[in-house]
Amino acid sequence: PVLLGCGSAQPGGCPALCECSEPAKTVKCVNRNLTAVPPDLPPYVRSLFITGNPLTDLPAGALPAQRLPDLASLNLSGNHLRTVEAGSLALPALRQLDLSGNALVSFSPEAFGEGGSPLEELALRGALRNHSVLLSLAALLQSGALPNLSRLELADNGLLLLPTGMFTALPALRQLDLSNNSLVGLRNVSFQGLGQLQSLNLSDNSLGVLWNSTLAQFRSLPALQHIMLGHNSWVCDCAIEDLVAWLKESDQVEGKEALTCASPDKMLGKALLKINGSDLNCSVPIDLPSQLQTSYVFLGIVLALIGAIFLLVLYLNRKGIKKWMHNIRDACRDHMEGYHYRYEINADPRLTNLSSNSDV
Repeated sequence: PVLLGCGSAQPGGCPALCECSEPAKTVKCVNRNLTAVPPDLPPYVRSLFITGNPLTDLPAGALPAQRLPDLASLNLSGNHLRTVEAGSLALPALRQLDLSGNALVSFSPEAFGEGGSPLEELALRGALRNHSVLLSLAALLQSGALPNLSRLELADNGLLLLPTGMFTALPALRQLDLSNNSLVGLRNVSFQGLGQLQSLNLSDNSLGVLWNSTLAQFRSLPALQHIMLGHNSWVCDCAIEDLVAWLKESDQVEGKEALTCASPDKMLGKALLKINGSDLNCSVPIDLPSQLQTSYVFLGIVLALIGAIFLLVLYLNRKGIKKWMHNIRDACRDHMEGYHYRYEINADPRLTNLSSNSDV
């Protein structure tokens, strides 16, 4: 039975403005104009829904672990949450957390307490519009506080780039949703260590190319069988050859037949799987770092060759150079002797007078 909240709650009863079902272990406080988490939640609750309320802050103690030892699923989506404070989510049985649709400004890296959390699913769809919150979340994930996290949803956040090493401490992660963002590249993103990752959604972003380093990571993940890449801005020039080759040989990408070029104009709408070398007019694959490395090596070889030729010329002309140095030394010595002679004349008054009389 569903018991509607009255003016006050009985011990183990239902808070005002909430709907409770003790057999289902569920409490729902939906669209009730709540500005804070009800303090009298029944201890039997396992699934708690507080959605569609003007709730702005989740302080420590709002969800006391001692009173809510069995709370496993917490849905706080669609509120006005701005801050999630340290210790506010330190619940011993919490497995699912949904913070989607909030305008988060501050998310404490210690939100789940000092020890590790049993959390398995975290949904943050449309909740990370503030860049500082993204950095705080990255710090939280990298801290190892969520070792059991298997599903992470970061869709609809307008993300351009992801912090380096954001996912390196999530060994149990199986599903990662990065769809409907504005990601322009993945070169600074590491998927190493995600040996359990099965599904990666990168659709509806602004990806123009995937480089060899990223493709190599995809190949190295044994469980990764579902990669979504639809609705991206693929740039079909020489740099896309590696991606095309990988698509043709890999079974990891879902719906790869529908992937098409967004630019340049001559390739607009062409299927990536139908691209060949003659379409791109490339002799070798282009990878800018590799090109720069090759250029530096070539420059070093040229400079070494020039140096060797210079030393060889010096060696072959060593006698002429030695004679030239002697001539310069003799000329400098004669010049200095002339200066010394004139100094002696100027320093002796008798010689000075003699010089004057001689002039007369």
